[in-house]
Order: sequence, then C-alpha cells, then structure tokens
Amino acid sequence: MRRPRWWAELSLIVVVYAAYSGGRLLVRGDEASAVEHGLALLRWEQVLGIDIEAPLNRLFTDVAALGVPADFAYASLHYLVTPAVLVWLFHRRPGHYRAARTWLMASTLLGLVGFTLLPTCPPRLLAPVHGFTDTMAHFSAYGWWGAEASAPRGLGGLTNQYAAMPSLHVGWALWCGAMLWRHGRTPAAKLLGAAYPLVTTVVVMGTANHYLLDAVAGAAVMGAGSLLTPYVLRLADGLRGRAEAAPVVRGGCETSTGERIPGQRSVTTTADDTPERGVPGASGAASPGKTR
Repeated sequence: MRRPRWWAELSLIVVVYAAYSGGRLLVRGDEASAVEHGLALLRWEQVLGIDIEAPLNRLFTDVAALGVPADFAYASLHYLVTPAVLVWLFHRRPGHYRAARTWLMASTLLGLVGFTLLPTCPPRLLAPVHGFTDTMAHFSAYGWWGAEASAPRGLGGLTNQYAAMPSLHVGWALWCGAMLWRHGRTPAAKLLGAAYPLVTTVVVMGTANHYLLDAVAGAAVMGAGSLLTPYVLRLADGLRGRAEAAPVVRGGCETSTGERIPGQRSVTTTADDTPERGVPGASGAASPGKTR
C-alpha cells in the first residue's frame, strides 16, 4: 500500500477539523432547550443511581491538588495527545494509519450530528441549586481560561458551550487508548492506552464539563465510527480508482494524420519509408545540379 503523503494528510486533517469546529458554532442550540436536555440527563442518572458527577465535582473543588491538574488536563490534553498519536501512527505504524485516521474523522463528524440534534447544557452551567461548581472558573487564576470552558479568556464566543453530548473528550481519548493498546509494543504504551480514557472520563465529570451519560455517548460514537470505517475506506478507494482511470493526456499532444501544426516543416516519405524533409541539403535528397 502506498504510504500517505504527509502534506496531503495534514491538509485533510486541517480541513476536517475546521469544518468540525465551524459546525459546532453553527449548530448552537438555544439555552432553554440545552438546559432542559441537561436536566433530563441528570434525572435519568439519578433514577439509574449513576449520578457520580456531583461527588466527584465536590472533591475536585475542595482539593486544589486534584482540581487544578484536572483543569489543565481538560484544557490541553485533548488537543495534544490526539495529534501526537496520529503522528506516531503515521511514522511508526504507516500500515494502520489510514484506517485509524478514518475512524477518528468519521466518529468526530458523527459527534457533530449529536451536537446538532441534542444541544446539552453541561453540569457547570446549571443553576447553583443543582450543586455543581465550574472548577475551571474556580481555579482560573492558575490557567489561561476563564468562565467559558477551556477557551482562553475573552475568546469564549469561539466555542459552543452546549456541545456536551456526546463527549468527544472521552471519545478521542478512547481512540488514543485503543491505538496505544493495539499498536504499542511495550507494557508502558499499553498501560497508558488503558489509563488515558479512564482518567479523561473522571476529569470531564470532576470538572463538571460532562455527565456520565455524555461519556457513554462518546464511547458509542466511537463504536459507530469504527463500524463505518471499512465502508468509508471502500468509498474513498472507489473514488480514487475512478480518478486514476480517467484519461489523461501525457507527453504532449497528438495530431491527426496529415494535420500540420503551424510552423511545422513538410515531411515526405520515400519508398523505403525513410522520412525526407522538404529542405535543401536534407539527407537522402539530391541537390540541384548534382547526381548520386
């Protein structure tokens, strides 16, 4: 299989991520419906007895030694670890890179569908009566963020704070973990692959950025993306095959028999099929006044 070109891969990733980021902004739901969806998730979790976000959030709020590192992890690892794993696969596991990249992109676009259909208010933006604290706002003096998720202060308008369902923080972390577990060759790589998605899930709940059901939905989206990947690859291969089979003019133009290009000298043919050019002194042509 031909190795992907790094510049083509980089361009593709930039285009897809730009479309995803722009799509997140365009599909912002209204605040009332987002809050309603968030409260509905919280009620479902309470009924099922899995509403573990509140105690985790209290722990992260009360213990700065947990809350501050968790805030840094939420604000940065999502954007550092995922590209690092992509680059690692490209250089060290090129045979698996294309399928892995396609899985990540397909799942990300499915997540965008979730943001569109179900805008959801994260726990940190619910009314204080529900008992959640925005740890990133609480510990904002330690980082570059303010009260608008992980966006730098003053740039909160560039993010969609109601894109909580599904949690792609968890989804991308699960993808990274699967790649490290599947293609890592050392126990340390496999351990990191198992730990990273679990730690990310605890972080997104402890910082009150996601519900447990958001994390479950993030895992489900990655599962759906994995199932779609073979079909997407087949479609891409088919389109590439058609493009390569299309007729392409190579090596210049070909004219019809007898057709002359302007400025072209006339050519005659002798009995032995040797071309002769109609100019004085040409090889094989007798000059006036001379005999062979």
